[in-house]
Amino acid sequence: MKEFSQYIEYLYSQVPLFQNVGQGAYKEGLENTHILDDHFGHPHEQFKTIHIAGTNGKGSCSHTIASVLQEAGYKVGLYTSPHLISFRERIRVNGEMIPEQYVMDFIDNEKNFFEPLYPSFFELTTALAFKYFAEMKVDVAVVEVGLGGRLDCTNIINPDLSIITNISFDHMSLLGNTLGQIASEKAGIMKEGIPVVIGETCEETKNVFLDHSKEVGSPIFFAEEFEPQRQYEFELKGLYQEKNLRTILCAISHLIEHNYNISEENIKNGLHKVCENTGLMGRWQTIQTNPTVVCDTGHNVGGIQYVVKQLAQQHYSTLRIVIGMVNDKDINGVLAMLPKEATYYFCQASVKRARPADEITLLGKENHLEGKSYPTVEKAYNAALKDASENDFIFVGGSSYIVADLLTYLSKS
Repeated sequence: MKEFSQYIEYLYSQVPLFQNVGQGAYKEGLENTHILDDHFGHPHEQFKTIHIAGTNGKGSCSHTIASVLQEAGYKVGLYTSPHLISFRERIRVNGEMIPEQYVMDFIDNEKNFFEPLYPSFFELTTALAFKYFAEMKVDVAVVEVGLGGRLDCTNIINPDLSIITNISFDHMSLLGNTLGQIASEKAGIMKEGIPVVIGETCEETKNVFLDHSKEVGSPIFFAEEFEPQRQYEFELKGLYQEKNLRTILCAISHLIEHNYNISEENIKNGLHKVCENTGLMGRWQTIQTNPTVVCDTGHNVGGIQYVVKQLAQQHYSTLRIVIGMVNDKDINGVLAMLPKEATYYFCQASVKRARPADEITLLGKENHLEGKSYPTVEKAYNAALKDASENDFIFVGGSSYIVADLLTYLSKS
């Protein structure tokens, strides 16, 4: 009998996986998505949905809104990507990951149908998620866009609310080279009559959102103009979470207007127990103290700028940074922002798109960052720990996949 890991390996090898091959895994258009959706009987029509796009913050917002809805007594599906330790993290109901057996049965029962389609990994995973949510009879599913918005295979849903967290430079080869072009792709999730909350704007993006909302007839609301009625204690502590929180509270106010039964107590508890309720990891997550170790999945200029600000607020003897990135990111842009006084441990994640550690080390030197090169996250992390005194601060990040390798290693040790 095959093990679960073999089924997941089959998925990774049978269908193009973005974390391995990058844009080659991105299929433009929704043809396969509609074929799969027809085959499974349009499962997404059997539950309410909330649709969340954006460059940064959509994972934190998705998990937090799901947490609040759980506290309000709803049975909540949560579909996010990428995963950090297990594929099963991508598909949850009330925080519980999809069972291994369900995934294995899905592949065994359906592969004769889907193999001739050559779906992407994300097309197939989305079909699996929607089918599972329907069978679990969820009340509402919080659905995170995989990439972009307009042509993302999650865009077949007709949600109660759309959310676009923010726009910054990422996946430019697929989404466009200007913030306006990227915003236009993300705005593709707007739908007639369905309100959209925009988390963060700039001069280049605000008019794109306004124009698109008028064109499709989607009532638009800007979280930057929203004044929360009260202050809440938020479990997620990254500096960037301040903007996410305003987006979340603005979105919840519209869900309440849409007859969702959510109390102040539900909001308070949902914000306080995000990780417990949903299993969220890797958002300014403290791994240990003495020395302090924190990891964060920020992986582009927009995300790293907040990480750098937060590092500047920490107290330590020596700052040690374990960092790696993948090929299609603005590596020089990120390296130029990082603190020059830190000691660096350059490494590469265990995905095919990982930029070789030696190359990042050389680029680091060009940006006046001094450090050594390590072939794996585990080796870099252990070297940093060995070098550190109890008053040092170790930060691990630069890519979701670096954090994934760290958490996977720690889960086994």
